[in-house]
Amino acid sequence: MTTLQHGRAQVGRVRDRVQGSTLTFAVRTHGWLAGRMRAAGRDRGDVPGWVLVTLMTAALVVALLTLARPLLEGMFRGAVEDVNNT
Repeated sequence: MTTLQHGRAQVGRVRDRVQGSTLTFAVRTHGWLAGRMRAAGRDRGDVPGWVLVTLMTAALVVALLTLARPLLEGMFRGAVEDVNNT
């Protein structure tokens, strides 16, 4: 067996180990997640509450961005000008 063939064989063995360990990890993770979902039962939280929290958070981000946009643009322009001047 030449050195090149030996190197290819070694790469093949490493690749097989990585693929096997990846598959093992995926199977174990799926089993763990499935067990957690079964243990949690049907109590998955208050969906309307989460929707309300998400919408309120989005509204706060939009409001803050609207107020802070001129300041952020000024900071960005100043930073770009400083970089261009040096």
